[in-house]
Amino acid sequence: MSKFSFIDLTPDLILDAIESVDIYAESGLLALNSYENRVYQFVAEGGKRYVVKFYRPERWSKAQIQEEHDFAFELAAAEVPVVAPIKHNGQSLFEHQGYLFTLFPSVGGRLFEVDNLDQLDVLGRLIGRMHQVAKTQPFSQRPTVSCDEYLHTAKVHLQKSNLVPMGLETSFYTILDLVIAQAQLQYKNVDSIRLHGDCHAGNILWAGDALMFVDLDDSRQGPAIQDLWMMLSGDRQTQLLQLDTLVNAYEEFCDFDHSQLKLIEPLRAMRMIHYMGWVAKRWSDPAFVRNFSWFADDKYWEQQILALKEQLAALQEAPLKLLP
Repeated sequence: MSKFSFIDLTPDLILDAIESVDIYAESGLLALNSYENRVYQFVAEGGKRYVVKFYRPERWSKAQIQEEHDFAFELAAAEVPVVAPIKHNGQSLFEHQGYLFTLFPSVGGRLFEVDNLDQLDVLGRLIGRMHQVAKTQPFSQRPTVSCDEYLHTAKVHLQKSNLVPMGLETSFYTILDLVIAQAQLQYKNVDSIRLHGDCHAGNILWAGDALMFVDLDDSRQGPAIQDLWMMLSGDRQTQLLQLDTLVNAYEEFCDFDHSQLKLIEPLRAMRMIHYMGWVAKRWSDPAFVRNFSWFADDKYWEQQILALKEQLAALQEAPLKLLP
């Protein structure tokens, strides 16, 4: 199996893997929207609906994946709504033909509305409950949000990819370096806890009347604000109102260090650059070329130059503060 390859992950292999944990599909496999891993929904005996997830080869070690699962089990035990893996004979992580995989119950629901303050209030309490559990111990195997990974390594992946058009390279890397320098200057002396790590609207689901977390695949150590800031959108005044709603609800369950508000813009910059580096790193995967074809267009890089200029300006503004 070559590095980062899903080439041998055929439907027969997937079904054999599922059957190896005594679950027998009675339907076809419906591919779900996941680029980093390969995820499929199916119906098994008795009409039970499942999701099977095959981890990208060589991305995580077994110990790192198991720590992700254990965090989910810990949250579930504390009655924090989360879609946790299914255990079979006491195990949640399985291996078949070199592929690591896990199974989840298939949970239906409706999308979270980031522009709804009532829903942000519910989410703030939910994240507070999650962090109350998360603070009890650190990860020992999972990575930490860092400038090295999110900024410098991402830049290396971009340079190696040769995807930035030659005519835009100077403009792009000039503004990229300025944003990297400013973000690194501001992202320091950070207290870290266990995080969801990728807490955006696509990883939160209303299941009935309960709001719940899905997909802890990017869980890692980092500042608490990392699980909050991605819910902010709109102009500065709108973001202040959203932030006030989230933090006030969060603090019903968990103390929040208000000094972390100054980390929002460096974290936003880190996510922007890490995302570009991630796509560049994965460009050898045909699924990325197919689904991210715009990544090779001049127009995309022109837009990124503009976005980075705007982000540099945001980094130079005063941090957000809670409403008085």
